[in-house]
Amino acid sequence: VCLFSVIPLVIKPCLFLSPQAPAAFGLVSFLMHAGLERNRIRKHLLAFALAAPVLAMVTFVGLSQSSKEALSNVNATGVAMLFSAGTFLYVATVHVLPEVGGTGHSHSPTPGKEAAKGLSKVEVGALVLGCLLPLVLSVGHHH
Repeated sequence: VCLFSVIPLVIKPCLFLSPQAPAAFGLVSFLMHAGLERNRIRKHLLAFALAAPVLAMVTFVGLSQSSKEALSNVNATGVAMLFSAGTFLYVATVHVLPEVGGTGHSHSPTPGKEAAKGLSKVEVGALVLGCLLPLVLSVGHHH
């Protein structure tokens, strides 16, 4: 057996699992900080570790040739991308909302001075403009 034919068999699983290592460390650190007991942390870590491989296999089976007709009726790729984008936006929004509402930690330069609460009118205008810009750019664009 040639060494060069074995290397991809070793590298591909490492590349597939490497992004999970920092996320798993962060999950365990967060759960330990939250005060969960070790057995419960292990169960959460096991579920986290199995999520990517199991769902990758489910996706493969779902998108295989035998079920392609069933998934083409519902535009499964678009729905999956929509779900992925929605979860990303949810996490980003939940992280940012305490900062915007003034309940998060302060970034004011002086220790005794409190940071301004909420968004200014310019920031709200920029936010609304940024939300409407994709709509304006898509007018007249058809596939």
